[in-house]
Amino acid sequence: MSELPKAFDPGAIETRWYAHWESHGLFRPERGDATPWTIVMPPPNVTGSLHIGHALDNTLQDILTRHARMQGKDALWVVGTDHAGIATQMVVERNLDSQGVKRADIGREAFLEHVWEWKAQSGGAITRQLRRLGASCDWSNERFTMDDAYRSAVTHTFVELHKRGLIYRDKRLVNWDPRFQTAISDLEVETKEQQGKFWHLSYPLEDGSGSISVATTRPETMLADMAVAVHPDDERYAQLVGKQVRLPITGRLIPIITDEHADPELGSGAVKITPGHDFNDFEVGKRAGIEARAMLNMLDAQGNIVQTADGLVPEALLGLERFEARKRVVELLESEGALISVEDRVIATPFGDRSGVVIEPWLTDQWYVDAKTLAEPAIAAVRDGTIRVVPETWKKTWYNWLENIQPWCVSRQLWWGHRIPAFYGDDGEVFVAATEEQAREQAGGKPLRQDDDVLDTWFSSALWPFATLGWPKQTEELKRHYPNDVLISGFDILFFWDARMAMQGFELMGEAPWKTLYLHGLVRDDKGQKMSKSKGNVVDPLGLINKYGADALRFTLAAMESQGRDIKLDEKRVEGYRNFATKLWNAARFLQMNGVGASDSIAAPDAALPVNRWIIGEVVDTLAKLDRAFTELRFDDMADAIYHFTWGTFCDWYVELVKGQFDDETKRVAAWAFDQILVMLHPLMPFITEELWAAMGERPYELILARWPAPEASIDPQAKAEMDWAIDLVSQIRSARTELNVPPSAKLHLFTGNPPQDVVDRLDRQHAMLSRLARLDSIQLSAFDGKGAAQLLAGGTSYALPLEGVIDLAAEKARLAKAAEAAEKERDSLAARLGNANFVERAKPEAVEKARADHAEKAGDAERYRAALERLG
Repeated sequence: MSELPKAFDPGAIETRWYAHWESHGLFRPERGDATPWTIVMPPPNVTGSLHIGHALDNTLQDILTRHARMQGKDALWVVGTDHAGIATQMVVERNLDSQGVKRADIGREAFLEHVWEWKAQSGGAITRQLRRLGASCDWSNERFTMDDAYRSAVTHTFVELHKRGLIYRDKRLVNWDPRFQTAISDLEVETKEQQGKFWHLSYPLEDGSGSISVATTRPETMLADMAVAVHPDDERYAQLVGKQVRLPITGRLIPIITDEHADPELGSGAVKITPGHDFNDFEVGKRAGIEARAMLNMLDAQGNIVQTADGLVPEALLGLERFEARKRVVELLESEGALISVEDRVIATPFGDRSGVVIEPWLTDQWYVDAKTLAEPAIAAVRDGTIRVVPETWKKTWYNWLENIQPWCVSRQLWWGHRIPAFYGDDGEVFVAATEEQAREQAGGKPLRQDDDVLDTWFSSALWPFATLGWPKQTEELKRHYPNDVLISGFDILFFWDARMAMQGFELMGEAPWKTLYLHGLVRDDKGQKMSKSKGNVVDPLGLINKYGADALRFTLAAMESQGRDIKLDEKRVEGYRNFATKLWNAARFLQMNGVGASDSIAAPDAALPVNRWIIGEVVDTLAKLDRAFTELRFDDMADAIYHFTWGTFCDWYVELVKGQFDDETKRVAAWAFDQILVMLHPLMPFITEELWAAMGERPYELILARWPAPEASIDPQAKAEMDWAIDLVSQIRSARTELNVPPSAKLHLFTGNPPQDVVDRLDRQHAMLSRLARLDSIQLSAFDGKGAAQLLAGGTSYALPLEGVIDLAAEKARLAKAAEAAEKERDSLAARLGNANFVERAKPEAVEKARADHAEKAGDAERYRAALERLG
């Protein structure tokens, strides 16, 4: 046993123990014959740093991994980082720009050298930070989505899916980011409400018989209009269908067509159709028989005006930036008398989530995955229970998205990433192969050039559960650890990543990538607001770790994680769990001072004393709660069970109950029970538990490798009933003393008339303990006939505490009555405010929440004061 310092300093402990665990290979001990258990870390971006969402996600994963390791399983937590195509290219380009170097000037190969150099120097920041959190990953096999082996897996996937007809090239509209000059997915588009305008335009009929009115939020796109659509049932336009209008500015003749997309109830009921620049219009154009290759394009990759295929865009507009072109087009429309009116309107506008610029629907050739076909087994797996989704409320979202999934655009116009293994001949013929040599063989040896594009980052990360295990090679790791046991993920990447892993897992591996999908909520600030730099409410997890310790932050996140509900993170909660760690530390010091060290038994020791039989049963009960919480993935229940047992049952009661009575039996039981606390608490608070495990005495192994508790004991109903009764009686006496302002030094007499024999026996057995903890001078087995006594009820038996001469009874009654009336007045005032619909509906949510909390507090105060008055009779 090594004596613990008086002060608990988490910083020094955490740094020392993590280095020890990692350097000794304790995160992945050799257990080749053990039951495999596997989880993969959602690979953080190589550009990233630890934010509070990472802290939550990885804390939950670490809790499950440490628990599985303690169950004796071959627990593998796969760790690694994602190359993060756009994000990384953006960082490196910004660095080069600061040196006056442009990507286009140095070329692809030189630019990629710069990226790899940056990755070597700066790309490991987040993995170092994950160590501060206590993440017990298999660092010896850390992966990166641009590793040679992983790149081979990505290339193999593309070639294989192409062979199966599940990857193809097509010309379609994409979300185009003019800043990065690449396609991005729907999931990378952030729609924001913007103040904009609605322009009403007049398009004259070719025959001069009149005009038709349309409206648009993007008037510049009229340069590429190809039709005007009306609803087939709209009788107002029946005689115009089939006629042509002549567009202002360009003079292009376009037909009036019918399509159900046109809503007769909106505006004029007629809509302009620009299939090359609007997703709805693209579908209308296809239904009208316009092939994608015939759709007009009026923008280049940077969002500047270019000439359309028919050459009708005026020379003066060519080269204008899209928003500058908008102003000029409006001026031209007005000068031609084609601008009917303009109205202000709030417009839902798409922005790139990384670039921050307005996204353009743009017609371009890209590579697509047949996501609809791949989605079918992923839908069925959740429906038939092959994949368990926790919480189940997310199933509906899973079905809705996958059942309506669109072709997945997987090509990106970047340099950093997995280059698409497609090769083109001079005649445009395409050859898909793992290498250029294989492609040349297909092409009969003729010269080829490789596609310049790279794959969407999510395409490669969709292979993470099996490519990290060596696939497509059939390695032993792959055979043992696929499918994974569980995936823990934020719900915000359900479609980005989770669903796509399921799709690729079924297609390439023939089974689901994991048995359980656990989706947690977002971490918000203490007022429930989403964290953002602009609001100034971002919480830095490393700052909290430095201040309170990693254990305190981990326990806070676990305690507040309630199956998918968002977490309101209040620093006071973290501080509170730091106090919990200090409580545990002080309990260990107290045990050491009383000769209690490490237990020599995994099974519960034999015990005769009721207090010891009781604490053994409480351990058994707590373990059952923990086991159930792990099975149900209830992290909040795990934290609640071990917290209340450690702080309330063990520290506040057991230690107090046995104080001054540390015989050999009690020392053995106390040592065993404290060991069980350390083992059960370790997955949530690994650092302090490991430190205390070592300090309590010599051990054959570190706590990280200890076995999950197996007490080989049961709850003793008689001991439990007796100690629950004793705790209740002491609690009642202490509450009465506090409520009635009895001086702490005053010793009281306890009376009870005609108690049942079992209570008499308990009072006899527990006389010393009750006298010490409740500060009693005597216990009388008779009724108290006088006045001015506090009345108690514990375990169905009535007790009296005479207070005459101990306190001023009249003054105390007056004080309690006055306090009760004041609390009731405030309670009723708050109730009236909360009953006012205007206040509840119009006040800020935090004001309403505070009023409710204040009402509950005052109601509790009033009830307590009245109860205290009743005690005095």
